Amino acid sequence: MNQLTEFLFPNLGARGAIVEFDEGIEAMLGSRPYPADVRRLVGQAVAAMPLLAANTKFRGRMSLQFQGKGALKMLVAQIESDLKVRGMAKCTEDARGDFETLMQGGLLGLLLEPERGDRNYQAMVAIEGGSLAAALEHYYASSEQIPSCIRLAADGGRIRGIVLQRLPLGEKNSSEHNWAHLCALFATLGETELARTEAATILRRLFHAETLRLFDPQPVTLSCRCSRDSISAMLLSLGEAELEDHLQEHGRVDVTCEFCGRAYAFSGDEVRALMLQARTQPANATRH
Repeated sequence: MNQLTEFLFPNLGARGAIVEFDEGIEAMLGSRPYPADVRRLVGQAVAAMPLLAANTKFRGRMSLQFQGKGALKMLVAQIESDLKVRGMAKCTEDARGDFETLMQGGLLGLLLEPERGDRNYQAMVAIEGGSLAAALEHYYASSEQIPSCIRLAADGGRIRGIVLQRLPLGEKNSSEHNWAHLCALFATLGETELARTEAATILRRLFHAETLRLFDPQPVTLSCRCSRDSISAMLLSLGEAELEDHLQEHGRVDVTCEFCGRAYAFSGDEVRALMLQARTQPANATRH
């Protein structure tokens, strides 16, 4: 079961969300021979996306992006408004180490791409602390002024995440005292426990003595957005000259989706038919 459950502490001025992924993990991550530490980090980034999207009214695509110069070259996780999530990484075969080792010297950013014609928004996330969760906590505190506690876990066939956020002081009994109390309870949750325990059990263990309002779970999907149509649009964006040069050398075009690893093959005739169609009947660009 893949689902996102939001919750509220009506008497303590805090809200949160917890996400569970149990399906589609191998289909998304299994086609890439990620080293174990990199796969774990990709899983944590995937878990973070529904938590970042929770309690927002943003409509569009939200991406967490990392670019580095070390063993981990790139890390991308994305979520759409319909709560479809995907993630990928590029790294060397021998990439290993903890969060700080893999991310050292790189840049981590949060990109918002609205569905409508509004301008994109990008914020840089400081790579601080010993985990991706700590870096996102720092982002919320410094950029959004929202005190937050976050845990992310990826363990084999399970991906989990939970976020706790303080409401503005004075709202629904929000106070520094109440927030410190909830943070102390949250701090007892370890990554291994989060990865191996159902969401309902986690919330009951952590906050059994508190009044907690649970909202209806929302389905989330771990799946790629790629399709033959979107790959076709991407090919056309390269331009006819580049495509013709490639066809002269290789006779065909083979494309592998960087997210899910699915392979798409286009014969020379298929590529030229796409170019002819684009010339005679321009198609709307497809976002991939």
